[in-house]
Amino acid sequence: MKKLSLSILILCLSMLIAACGEEPIRATVGNPAPDFTLVDITGKDWTLSELKGQVVFINFWATWCPPCREEMPSMQRLYTKLPKDKFKMLAILNRDAPSMADVFVQKAGATMPILDDQSNTVGSKYGLTGLPETYIIDKQGVLREKFIGPAQWDSPQFIQMLMTYINE
Repeated sequence: MKKLSLSILILCLSMLIAACGEEPIRATVGNPAPDFTLVDITGKDWTLSELKGQVVFINFWATWCPPCREEMPSMQRLYTKLPKDKFKMLAILNRDAPSMADVFVQKAGATMPILDDQSNTVGSKYGLTGLPETYIIDKQGVLREKFIGPAQWDSPQFIQMLMTYINE
């Protein structure tokens, strides 16, 4: 009987230790943005922490998402308006085939980097609730803004917000 009780105790302790494991890092406004490395559809590696010193616009999207497709032209216009040496735009393809994105961006004329997150590894780190979702990260790597849903990214209000972070 003592042997069985000891086995049960060990099992319970193991389960308790596993249940008390650390929570996964989630993107929270005001905290450092979770770092990641992804490959874009041209084969280039992108690591968020290597972009410190620049304002980074991260947009999670998919070709099967109508609001994502609708906001892409305004993202492209924003991308061409802001200084390339101080601003990076990363469009992260979430749970979608890169071949589909390749066709879409060619038709849309999009030139920003399109990163592949088919497995939702980075999306999980950021705690995605849907698509599109956009995150603005300041020059120090701190998440400053989170937007859920589509936006007109080249509107004066968004350009002004981004220029404020760029000029800090």
